[in-house]
Amino acid sequence: MRKTSKLSGADKAGLVQSGFSSMVLGEAGGISASPVWSKVAAEQAAAHDRILVIIELSGGNDGLNTVIPYGDDAYYNARPHLGIRKDKVLQLDDQFGFQKTMTGFERLYKDGLMGIVHGVGYDQPSFSHFSSMAFWQTGAPNSGEQYGWLGRMADAIDPLGHTKNFLVNIDDSQSLAVRAMNHVPLVFNDPDNFTRRMFFEEKQAVAAIDARGNGSANPSQDFLFDIARSANNSEQLVRDAWNAYESPVDYGLVPWGLEKVAALISADFPTKVYYVPYRNNAFDTHVYQGDLHARLWSYTSDHIAAFVRDMERLGRGDDVVVMVFSEFGRRVAENTSLGTDHGTAGPAFVIGKPVTGGQYGQMPSLTDLDDGNLRFTTDYRRIYSTLINGWMQHDQASAILRDEFSPIPLFSRTN
Repeated sequence: MRKTSKLSGADKAGLVQSGFSSMVLGEAGGISASPVWSKVAAEQAAAHDRILVIIELSGGNDGLNTVIPYGDDAYYNARPHLGIRKDKVLQLDDQFGFQKTMTGFERLYKDGLMGIVHGVGYDQPSFSHFSSMAFWQTGAPNSGEQYGWLGRMADAIDPLGHTKNFLVNIDDSQSLAVRAMNHVPLVFNDPDNFTRRMFFEEKQAVAAIDARGNGSANPSQDFLFDIARSANNSEQLVRDAWNAYESPVDYGLVPWGLEKVAALISADFPTKVYYVPYRNNAFDTHVYQGDLHARLWSYTSDHIAAFVRDMERLGRGDDVVVMVFSEFGRRVAENTSLGTDHGTAGPAFVIGKPVTGGQYGQMPSLTDLDDGNLRFTTDYRRIYSTLINGWMQHDQASAILRDEFSPIPLFSRTN
């Protein structure tokens, strides 16, 4: 029988912080070594099927040209060139609508699968991409918090790391949002190239290390060998899942990550949280925003709507909830370069069959501004609290978020 590591949680956390933060733990929280998924892992997944997918729109999305307040003349006064006219809006009601390129989002909303949360932000906002994104990713503005809110949630729900690969991050590098003490996220971008880099001459030695069992007198060494062996296993499993995945669903002109999440869900990976960014500061639209922003939302809206359809096709529609956010909004007035500059509050979206669709929170005033910026009306941690309590069904959101934040009734239906 294989021996388990004797390291304490603190010892493991120290090793992770020392450079193993993007690998996969073995028996203490990693991925199973059996073909695309083991019976044990499948049973574990079935015990708690709920999956949370977080989508980060990097760059600071312009919320006013996303959920367009076409019923408010102040919008057009502030944006004589960038304001999207009423006849070019996909109207949701007599006040708000989407861009014409957002037909995927329009369908989701009108089918009751989307909650729009207005005026999302936080007190004393930062206009720095790096700082504001860190605040969103940690759920702790201006605090220096070292772990992400999703990482702390994983630690709270499964403090011993029994859930295999609780966290998956589709990216080139690990996001702060998924950094945890007792869980090591699985991080990859291209499944076909998800493999350890090494020289050819090293492969035989590394394979021999992977094949050895535990049982040395050095538990730290055993733990590190476990990580290396499990990383190798997970690489193969991800590639197998990706190569086995086929879908008739069109993920749009620019598939930017959710198709990889769908492949893992299709392969019954027991992951509970997926973190997927639309990368490269794409939504930082300072110059000639109009056409660029419309294209970005065409790609985004189509891709997310396709993922929701694919989950329904896979029979997992009731199990998956998606949350979409950006690190900040844009200023109310357009700039002289026909773009918009860094601002504060904006809309967030919570999507899926379990969601009670509609609009939540108060739209900020477009005239009562804070130095040209919207005054936020919904603290973003209320959404986090809602997802932790209402969706993931963990009743200690206040401990994870370091404070009490009233939930939003996005999950009022029985689920």
